[in-house]
Amino acid sequence: MHAPVRELNRFLAEAKPSATYKMIDRVAELRAIGKPIISLTAGEPDFDTPMHVRHAAIAAIESGKTRYTQVAGMLELRQAVATKFQRENGLDVSWQETIVCSGGKQVLYNALAATLNVGDEVIIPAPYWVSYPEMVQLSGAKAVIVPCGEADGFKLTPHALIAAITPRTRWLILNSPSNPTGAVYAKSELLALAEVLLANPQVLVLSDDIYEHLIFDGLPFHTIAQVEPRLRERTLTMNGVSKAYAMTGWRIGFGTGPRWLLEAMETLQGQQTSGACSVSQHAAFAALNGPQDFVQETRKSFQRRRDMVVARLNAIEGLRCNSPAGAFYAFVACESLIGKTTTAGTLLHSDEDVALALLDEYGIATVHGSAFGLGPYLRLAYALDDASLDKACNAIENFCGTLQAQA
Repeated sequence: MHAPVRELNRFLAEAKPSATYKMIDRVAELRAIGKPIISLTAGEPDFDTPMHVRHAAIAAIESGKTRYTQVAGMLELRQAVATKFQRENGLDVSWQETIVCSGGKQVLYNALAATLNVGDEVIIPAPYWVSYPEMVQLSGAKAVIVPCGEADGFKLTPHALIAAITPRTRWLILNSPSNPTGAVYAKSELLALAEVLLANPQVLVLSDDIYEHLIFDGLPFHTIAQVEPRLRERTLTMNGVSKAYAMTGWRIGFGTGPRWLLEAMETLQGQQTSGACSVSQHAAFAALNGPQDFVQETRKSFQRRRDMVVARLNAIEGLRCNSPAGAFYAFVACESLIGKTTTAGTLLHSDEDVALALLDEYGIATVHGSAFGLGPYLRLAYALDDASLDKACNAIENFCGTLQAQA
């Protein structure tokens, strides 16, 4: 009897699982055997979804609004999305120029899967969100990683963009505020990149704006299709309710872009998931159309936490951390720890070793920067209460303070 064929799709076989979720799984394993862990891994707010949003979902269930919706989203939500882009981003968008998906991740994946062919290239500035290169890989294309170091504020420069573009370049992915660094592109920086893109009309732009409302110190938010309208017809602007309204598990993302692209994405989605969860769509409608004070208050909380965490980390010998302008991540340089040995005898060869030792020996879960395309760094999500963050910083300080240099 022949053994079953276990050959995978070749693009899937070469893709890597999310480093973030691997660490989250490790945290769950340790907690299951009774170990106390403070997790600074997950990219989600620790606040509850606003009450009026939850009530809207309950009302939708009780009134029987639990059926299929249109593939691209229910009309009233798409109208609310269009209004959001008009009001907050200065984009003259109609509801027909929007799409609603099961999370922002599906918006991104649909756009790439609908447009990429073998041999195409996608420019991804590093550090990057871990899923970008894997989405490109799953589409059969090639991720062109462009290192954007600390000296450049972890942001893509026009010179680096020019050097990365080839005749096969199909997309540029921009994420501002950034996961994992919290870097925010200023209007002038986006305009400089736009000049390069205008000279290369074959390049589409994927603007991941999911952390739009988490910008600190009164800085304004800009998105590239807003600052350079001539790019609108080849830009997909993605956003959603997950970060701004603490709705990560509701799985609602949305986007706007040229109709030819949205139609292709809708065709793909129609054979994949169809419309997003109807109850979640009603909740997202309430989030976009309801009071926005929750957004303002949580931003203040995250800024206060940022200030506390960055100050604590910079006071620890061996660590260095720029103050992020947005999101809720600290991207901490840890090159001074490489080559040292922990009290348990673990030699730290890499930032991944640092992250694993910190978890196994001190119960603090982080994600190594190399997973985001740039090491040696650690990404810490400060989406936790003050007491937990203080305890985590104390543990990190103790960990660093007890490391021994190699003889």
